[in-house]
Amino acid sequence: MATEQPTATVPGDQTRIHNIGYRSYDGPRLGRAYARRSLYSQSLRGAYGLGRSAKSKVLPMLLFVVMCLPAAIMVAVAVATKANDLPLDYTRYAIVLQAVISLYVASQAPQSVSRDLRFKTVPLYFSRPIETADYVRAKYAALASALFILTAAPLVVLYVGALLAKLDFADQTKGFAQGLVSVALLSLLFAGLGLVVASVTPRRGFGIAAVIAVLTITYGAVSTLQAIADVQGSSGAVAWIGLFSPVTLIDGVQSAFLGATSAFPGGVGPSNGEGAVYVLVTLGLIAGAYGLLVRRYKKVGL
Repeated sequence: MATEQPTATVPGDQTRIHNIGYRSYDGPRLGRAYARRSLYSQSLRGAYGLGRSAKSKVLPMLLFVVMCLPAAIMVAVAVATKANDLPLDYTRYAIVLQAVISLYVASQAPQSVSRDLRFKTVPLYFSRPIETADYVRAKYAALASALFILTAAPLVVLYVGALLAKLDFADQTKGFAQGLVSVALLSLLFAGLGLVVASVTPRRGFGIAAVIAVLTITYGAVSTLQAIADVQGSSGAVAWIGLFSPVTLIDGVQSAFLGATSAFPGGVGPSNGEGAVYVLVTLGLIAGAYGLLVRRYKKVGL
């Protein structure tokens, strides 16, 4: 009985070409502006854990509540006691709670940039129409906006509560506007410094520690030196020492030009001339932070 011999197969016989439906994109090209807006909105949402896991929402939302809770308590006390003024000025609120703000920056600045560095996704951004400056602007604006929300929300609570308590409308509106200017400047400065420090390392833990050191340790060191100078009678040096900490920089600017009460020893802030130096240093740090970030990401994107 004859058996059927298997036929030899040629490797090429198994080759198939499948049409899986790939087509070229013929829709609208939205360009750099749309990509920049998308990166900004996603980074801003990420700063509060939106669109991320529940665990990622815990710390930013908790810090937001911690920022607003004292304002709500102050309003309740003012309404209940029928006080003639709020217990704390609008411009002083962020300075008093600067530790909470520093912790927020330390937790969210590395989240914004360190992961892109760690997983080497930065060159992927620059393979599209987006450029280095677009990436930096979007990240900077997103963190600054998140900080402004964090610091302005309790001021809104104070202002609404003051109006409900029937405090003087003109005084409260003026103080509220001054407070908004102060926290806007603080948000720009802290966001810039936080992003610069966080962009140095792809490790989020190292970034958190470094940001805390820059924002918190400098404030403690400067405050100590100011107290020593004041005790030794060198009151003229107090204002110049304040140039070396982000917190005291904001304190000096608002006490010189926004009518705020200074937290410097003796309660005496910088004069108008010294305040002008504070403004120049603050703006210089903001511009310098942006420039350093652009140069940093040009090297990363190569």
